[in-house]
Amino acid sequence: MRKILVVEDSASTRAFVRSTLESSIADVEVSEATSGFDALRLLPRGPYALVISDINMPDINGLELVQFMRKTDAHRSTPILLISTQSSERDRQRGLRLGANGYLAKPFASKALVDEAVRHLGDEGPRKEAPRG
Repeated sequence: MRKILVVEDSASTRAFVRSTLESSIADVEVSEATSGFDALRLLPRGPYALVISDINMPDINGLELVQFMRKTDAHRSTPILLISTQSSERDRQRGLRLGANGYLAKPFASKALVDEAVRHLGDEGPRKEAPRG
Protein backbone atom coordinates (compact mmCIF):
# COMPACT_ATOMS: atom_id res chain seq x y z
CA MET A 1 0.00 0.00 0.00
CA ARG A 2 1.44 3.36 -1.07
CA LYS A 3 0.65 6.26 1.25
CA ILE A 4 -0.20 9.72 -0.10
CA LEU A 5 -0.50 12.80 2.12
CA VAL A 6 -2.85 15.54 0.87
CA VAL A 7 -2.21 18.92 2.53
CA GLU A 8 -5.05 21.33 1.78
CA ASP A 9 -7.08 23.74 3.92
CA SER A 10 -10.19 23.48 1.72
CA ALA A 11 -12.32 20.51 2.80
CA SER A 12 -13.98 20.25 -0.62
CA THR A 13 -10.64 20.18 -2.46
CA ARG A 14 -9.25 17.58 -0.01
CA ALA A 15 -12.33 15.41 -0.57
CA PHE A 16 -12.04 15.76 -4.36
CA VAL A 17 -8.34 14.86 -4.36
CA ARG A 18 -8.84 11.93 -2.01
CA SER A 19 -11.79 10.42 -3.88
CA THR A 20 -10.10 10.92 -7.25
CA LEU A 21 -6.89 9.20 -6.16
CA GLU A 22 -8.57 6.37 -4.28
CA SER A 23 -10.96 5.63 -7.14
CA SER A 24 -8.31 5.90 -9.88
CA ILE A 25 -5.07 4.42 -8.54
CA ALA A 26 -4.93 0.96 -7.03
CA ASP A 27 -3.02 0.26 -3.84
CA VAL A 28 -3.04 3.79 -2.36
CA GLU A 29 -3.99 5.04 1.07
CA VAL A 30 -4.69 8.77 1.34
CA SER A 31 -4.16 10.74 4.55
CA GLU A 32 -5.35 14.32 4.93
CA ALA A 33 -3.76 17.33 6.59
CA THR A 34 -5.69 20.59 6.94
CA SER A 35 -2.59 22.82 7.09
CA GLY A 36 1.17 22.80 6.82
CA PHE A 37 1.39 22.51 10.60
CA ASP A 38 -0.94 19.51 10.51
CA ALA A 39 1.28 17.98 7.79
CA LEU A 40 4.36 18.32 10.03
CA ARG A 41 2.45 16.35 12.67
CA LEU A 42 1.53 13.61 10.17
CA LEU A 43 4.84 13.27 8.28
CA PRO A 44 6.42 11.01 10.94
CA ARG A 45 3.58 8.52 10.30
CA GLY A 46 5.00 7.94 6.80
CA PRO A 47 6.90 7.18 4.80
CA TYR A 48 4.72 8.74 2.13
CA ALA A 49 5.12 7.82 -1.52
CA LEU A 50 3.80 11.29 -2.47
CA VAL A 51 2.84 14.56 -0.77
CA ILE A 52 0.31 16.79 -2.56
CA SER A 53 0.18 20.26 -1.02
CA ASP A 54 -1.65 23.50 -1.60
CA ILE A 55 0.54 26.60 -1.46
CA ASN A 56 -1.81 29.08 0.23
CA MET A 57 -2.65 27.84 3.72
CA PRO A 58 -2.79 29.30 7.21
CA ASP A 59 0.21 28.91 9.53
CA ILE A 60 2.81 27.00 7.46
CA ASN A 61 2.22 27.38 3.71
CA GLY A 62 3.05 24.83 1.03
CA LEU A 63 6.34 26.48 0.06
CA GLU A 64 7.52 26.43 3.68
CA LEU A 65 6.48 22.77 3.89
CA VAL A 66 8.59 21.99 0.79
CA GLN A 67 11.59 23.76 2.36
CA PHE A 68 11.19 21.81 5.60
CA MET A 69 10.88 18.48 3.82
CA ARG A 70 13.92 19.08 1.62
CA LYS A 71 16.05 19.88 4.70
CA THR A 72 14.97 16.70 6.53
CA ASP A 73 16.72 13.41 5.79
CA ALA A 74 13.55 11.35 6.22
CA HIS A 75 11.62 13.41 3.64
CA ARG A 76 14.32 14.81 1.36
CA SER A 77 13.49 12.48 -1.53
CA THR A 78 9.70 12.29 -1.07
CA PRO A 79 7.99 13.51 -4.25
CA ILE A 80 5.98 16.71 -3.69
CA LEU A 81 3.24 17.94 -6.01
CA LEU A 82 2.13 21.51 -5.38
CA ILE A 83 -1.41 22.56 -6.23
CA SER A 84 -2.49 26.18 -6.25
CA THR A 85 -4.76 28.80 -7.74
CA GLN A 86 -1.56 30.81 -8.24
CA SER A 87 -1.06 29.68 -11.81
CA SER A 88 1.60 32.17 -12.89
CA GLU A 89 4.86 30.84 -14.27
CA ARG A 90 6.74 32.74 -11.55
CA ASP A 91 4.87 30.89 -8.78
CA ARG A 92 5.39 27.55 -10.50
CA GLN A 93 9.12 28.19 -10.87
CA ARG A 94 9.41 29.28 -7.24
CA GLY A 95 7.84 26.04 -6.02
CA LEU A 96 10.04 23.91 -8.27
CA ARG A 97 13.16 25.84 -7.28
CA LEU A 98 12.43 25.13 -3.61
CA GLY A 99 12.33 21.42 -4.36
CA ALA A 100 8.79 20.51 -5.43
CA ASN A 101 8.65 17.84 -8.14
CA GLY A 102 5.57 19.17 -9.89
CA TYR A 103 2.93 21.87 -9.99
CA LEU A 104 -0.74 21.67 -10.90
CA ALA A 105 -2.83 24.84 -11.24
CA LYS A 106 -6.34 24.86 -9.77
CA PRO A 107 -8.91 24.13 -10.95
CA PHE A 108 -7.70 20.84 -12.42
CA ALA A 109 -9.48 17.86 -13.93
CA SER A 110 -9.45 14.43 -12.30
CA LYS A 111 -7.38 13.02 -15.17
CA ALA A 112 -4.68 15.69 -14.78
CA LEU A 113 -4.43 14.94 -11.04
CA VAL A 114 -4.23 11.19 -11.59
CA ASP A 115 -1.66 11.55 -14.37
CA GLU A 116 0.55 13.75 -12.17
CA ALA A 117 0.16 11.49 -9.14
CA VAL A 118 1.07 8.38 -11.14
CA ARG A 119 4.08 10.17 -12.65
CA HIS A 120 5.37 11.15 -9.20
CA LEU A 121 4.67 7.76 -7.66
CA GLY A 122 7.45 6.57 -9.93
CA ASP A 123 5.70 3.86 -11.87
CA GLU A 124 2.63 3.26 -13.90
CA GLY A 125 1.42 0.93 -11.14
CA PRO A 126 -2.04 -0.58 -11.26
CA ARG A 127 -4.57 2.01 -12.38
CA LYS A 128 -8.28 1.91 -12.15
CA GLU A 129 -10.63 3.49 -14.67
CA ALA A 130 -10.20 7.26 -14.22
CA PRO A 131 -13.36 9.16 -13.33
CA ARG A 132 -14.58 11.70 -15.84
CA GLY A 133 -14.32 15.34 -14.93
